[in-house]
Amino acid sequence: MYLWLKALHIIAVISWMAGLLYLPRLFVYHAVATPGSEQSETFKVMERRLLRYIMTPAMIATWLFGLAMIWAMGLDAFKVAGWLHAKLVLVLVLSAMHGLMSRWQRDFQHDRNRRPQKFFRIANEIPTLLMIAIVILAVVKPF
Repeated sequence: MYLWLKALHIIAVISWMAGLLYLPRLFVYHAVATPGSEQSETFKVMERRLLRYIMTPAMIATWLFGLAMIWAMGLDAFKVAGWLHAKLVLVLVLSAMHGLMSRWQRDFQHDRNRRPQKFFRIANEIPTLLMIAIVILAVVKPF
């Protein structure tokens, strides 16, 4: 059962990360589109659908399958897995990033974005750095 949970967890993570890496890229281009233009309206649809139908369900699945794996391995094992504690903290930060992206999407949806293109270029790098750290913790288990 554990391996099935792990496989489903990895599938969910890949889907969630795809969105976390793509949505800020859409924001980069949306930030320079004229509010109310056809281009801006297209970005609104793309961003909303990506967040609602892919990213949020994938985030929920990631958490559910991840927690189910912790449960399956036993809470005693969880208590001594320092790498897992660190990983969970980083996944919480990744979840907060998801929340920020949801807020930014709503700002764009209502033509309230005031952030420049460069802000979203920088924001686009945060999920990548978190992903690298999370994968290293999960694979190497350094502590």
